[in-house]
Amino acid sequence: MYALIYDEHDLVETKKYILSLHDTRETAETALENRKTKLGRKVQDCNTRIVWIEKDIEAGNYVTPGQYATWRPGEEVPHGEMYSDED
Repeated sequence: MYALIYDEHDLVETKKYILSLHDTRETAETALENRKTKLGRKVQDCNTRIVWIEKDIEAGNYVTPGQYATWRPGEEVPHGEMYSDED
């Protein structure tokens, strides 16, 4: 399942708080957009990201690296720009 986790990118604190769980990446993205709007910040300033979790867990719990991944196995990962604007 997909989850929104609170992640301040602090290398000392490896536990990440689960804000919400979602069946699809689309609903997780909607929840992330709603959080962004509620906080009045850009996505990168919300300290929130979408991850894939295999383990049976509930919102409000914590996960550690190795228990989650940025992308679901087999999920098509979007690519960035094919051509740079810089010379």
